Amino acid sequence: MKPHPITGDLLVTKDDASVKQSVVNLILTNPGERFFDDELGCGISELLFEPLDFGTAGLIEDQIRTTLRKYESRVEVTELSVDPNFDDNAFDVEIEFTIRGRQDEPPQNVNFLLQRTR
Repeated sequence: MKPHPITGDLLVTKDDASVKQSVVNLILTNPGERFFDDELGCGISELLFEPLDFGTAGLIEDQIRTTLRKYESRVEVTELSVDPNFDDNAFDVEIEFTIRGRQDEPPQNVNFLLQRTR
């Protein structure tokens, strides 16, 4: 979220940016963090403390796919990769998706790094 340069109010995200923000928020939310929906979230934070290998990356990928399929009906994941980043002791996540009902638009990309914070 960024403040408006003049008024200081928070800017509202629209269209593709709001869908991207929703995808990232769902992935980074742990179940039980949101009021009124204890199951909402991905729950990958505990997997970040497992061994840094391709098996754990596959489990993280499965969690992300399941969460997006269950809670974000606006997107259809076309490509998802979770790779161990041994140099940073983290996982590189790349998600490519299309927004349903907009077949003529190019796919959207979201890239981020999943890293332990404790």
